Amino acid sequence: MTTSQDLLTKLEQKSQEALKGGGAERIQKQHKSGKLSARERIDKLMDPGTFVELDRFKAHRCTDFGMADQKVLGDSVVTGYGLVNGR
Repeated sequence: MTTSQDLLTKLEQKSQEALKGGGAERIQKQHKSGKLSARERIDKLMDPGTFVELDRFKAHRCTDFGMADQKVLGDSVVTGYGLVNGR
């Protein structure tokens, strides 16, 4: 039987996986190109601690073009809301 603590641990692990976006390699590739990751850009834009992410665990259902083998949480899109300059 799964306990509440087990479920919370699994949720935290999945959340950490989603925060990595496409993975460390893709983030590193962005940095080598002189770019920030999507979440890094959001952190720079939004007031600290105000961004609320939506649909972090969404996943595509596409099976064409080899997409069945590519599973990225959030479907490679970061959506949410927050404050910019207190507004």
